[in-house]
Amino acid sequence: MYPDLSNSPVVDQVGIEERVARFNTRSIKKETKLQGLKLALNMIDLTTLEGKDTEGKVEQMCYKAMHPADDIPGLPTVAAVCVYPTHVKTARRALQGSSVKIASVSTAFPSGNSTSDIKIADTKFALDNGADEIDMVISRGEFLRGNYHFVYDEIAAVKEACGKARLKVILETGELSTLDNIRKASDIAIAAGADFIKTSTGKIQPAATMPVTLVMLQAIKDHYDRTGIMVGMKPAGGISTAKGALQYLVMLYETLGPKWMSNEWFRFGASSLANDVILQLAKEYKGVYYSKDYISND
Repeated sequence: MYPDLSNSPVVDQVGIEERVARFNTRSIKKETKLQGLKLALNMIDLTTLEGKDTEGKVEQMCYKAMHPADDIPGLPTVAAVCVYPTHVKTARRALQGSSVKIASVSTAFPSGNSTSDIKIADTKFALDNGADEIDMVISRGEFLRGNYHFVYDEIAAVKEACGKARLKVILETGELSTLDNIRKASDIAIAAGADFIKTSTGKIQPAATMPVTLVMLQAIKDHYDRTGIMVGMKPAGGISTAKGALQYLVMLYETLGPKWMSNEWFRFGASSLANDVILQLAKEYKGVYYSKDYISND
């Protein structure tokens, strides 16, 4: 059902910034830090979305997804790999037998500037080749001109095309200009059937920020309080340090609670984050930092 956007609250930007500042002061002790780092690693969607992607690059990333650091005991895999539809089949073959999911971008990623028919075909091609999850982009131009029903209908159509596959809806918050717009877009995406709402493609700056993510988490909380239905969250782009990831997890826990503290309901779209998390885990286990030369860039 199309949402009553008059119920989308006006965002208190000062209040949001003050809450984020408090999250950033939390001190996380050794054992909790170790658990948090493992959880963060298990929530990452390793991603390659470049014009120069090759079969070999995708295979290398899939190996890293399953084997983040074999010499550190007890590490989880990442949550998923995210690739263009044309590379889904390669990822499916490389990840055979593992629990790592395959996500594929669709709907004319990253711009979203194409016809609805092409966007649906893009989605179905990815699913036919073995994608478990779809990361779609909304039509930001239509949203910014106030054509909210178009945005809702397009998300709903892609959701229907997904069948049992989970749908992450990318708002591209860096192009939405205001926190009020971000809240409104979140409400539309959730009402249209998004399984996750996601900040960014990673192609536009600013990408994920804590204030933007908090606004989106609050939209999820309000929906859950009203309906009892859980929706996931994926901040993507710009999160590159383990310390930053832990701050996001604190914010997640204090806003939505323990039900959301798994990769079923929260993801990081940040491939470079994996390397820093691995470095920090090595320090916790071995007392010394790895050289970055020992960790692959992909």
